[in-house]
Amino acid sequence: MITRETLQNLPEGVAAPSYDLKDIKPGILHFGVGNFFRAHEAYYVNKVLGLPGQQQWGIVGVGLTSGDRSKKKADDFKAQDCLFSLTETAPSGESKRSVIGALRDYILAPEKPDAVLDLLSDPAIKIVSMTITEGGYNIDEHTGEFALENEGVQRDLANPESPSTIFGYVVEGLRRRRDAGNRAFTIMSCDNLRHNGNVARKAFLGFARARDPELASWIEANATFPNAMVDRITPTVSPEIAARLNRESGLDDLLPLVAEDFTQWVVEDEFADGRPALEKVGVQMVDDVTDYEFMKIRMLNASHIFLAFSGLLLGYDHIDESINDPDLRKLVETYLDTDVIPTLKAAPGEDLEKYKQSVISRFSNPAMADQNLRIGSDGASKVQVFWTATIQNLLKGKLPIDRVAYGLAAYLEMLRGKNEQGGSCEPIEPTFTDETWKIARSDDFEAGFALPAFDGWRKLDHKALDAKVIELRHIIREKGVKAALPA
Repeated sequence: MITRETLQNLPEGVAAPSYDLKDIKPGILHFGVGNFFRAHEAYYVNKVLGLPGQQQWGIVGVGLTSGDRSKKKADDFKAQDCLFSLTETAPSGESKRSVIGALRDYILAPEKPDAVLDLLSDPAIKIVSMTITEGGYNIDEHTGEFALENEGVQRDLANPESPSTIFGYVVEGLRRRRDAGNRAFTIMSCDNLRHNGNVARKAFLGFARARDPELASWIEANATFPNAMVDRITPTVSPEIAARLNRESGLDDLLPLVAEDFTQWVVEDEFADGRPALEKVGVQMVDDVTDYEFMKIRMLNASHIFLAFSGLLLGYDHIDESINDPDLRKLVETYLDTDVIPTLKAAPGEDLEKYKQSVISRFSNPAMADQNLRIGSDGASKVQVFWTATIQNLLKGKLPIDRVAYGLAAYLEMLRGKNEQGGSCEPIEPTFTDETWKIARSDDFEAGFALPAFDGWRKLDHKALDAKVIELRHIIREKGVKAALPA
């Protein structure tokens, strides 16, 4: 295991934290300690903690779920003093390794709810951040508002001082701060959502208004919800990958992590009560993240799911296999050149052609072993977020729709759970009900258009797009994926 003691004798080539762990005090509480958080926010904060006068920005992680898997994760963090190793690997195969010490505690909320509430009430905690997935904000897909009928939300509204959801915890923490005369904290989403801060604002204020309108008004006036653009490919670590990472590093890490060498974080500089010196460790602090978001979402994320849906149908396990298929690479490059870049504004200091080449290079990195299934899951949310703007532009401009129609057809066919060879490619759709799955797997091709993935362009004339999607679904089933690819 990695512990405070083993930091004194790390294998050659593994960098230790550049600060003394005993000097670090918690200033950030983070919900959802997954791989992306550990390779992204914790990575940047780890750098910040090594700067003079920045030792008050340690992170306490919070897990909201119970069960054996959650308990093991908590036990592993505790056993290792919340330390873990990060291997950053470039497409060339060159790697560098470090131990991250930014996470200074980990609490499983169902076991210690009072400890979480005490931290949320503590004025030393100035930022509450989260990675709870794109679909974790409980926004009703039809109304666009916070969904109050959610079972956990209803339970928390009935028992506001004994919360179980992130909304209940955060709002109760803010209530206690208000009543104690303390300042509100910043609520910072690190999820891969366009204007994620605005989404978080809608979610937490929606819960707060249902609980107590006066409290909601105080939160709205005193808390901040900065938008941020986050980017780093961080694949799932299987037991086999974990063993390889430890073998290569010489460590015995219960929680090894691998990520690409590329990382980007663009944050609107809107914090309620101070922040770490993020700008000194490579974070871009800006007034508006919009152009950065659109560039990443419409180029990188949109291409990612194109490759994942197609790759799953073709029987590929990993993204690098998909991009190294010449036909799929041509599809992605043509999609970006023809359908996206002409209607996309470059973010300040960015070149769209160079960004495209960077995206292709990053996807080709075999060291990521990034799973098509991981990228292709939660497609209902991802299609809406990543493809809607491009599809709307094509429909409004009466431009060729062949590539986006193919992408939608591939998504719908993937939902059937079988690849061309008859093997399984079961995606995870966390927002689907039994009825939604029935629609998704129906042989009535028209029925598929009722799925939430298609909500973003319902107000436009989409008859031609629907007809093309149906045509391509028939081709995929009868002749295969490659026969359906646009010329």
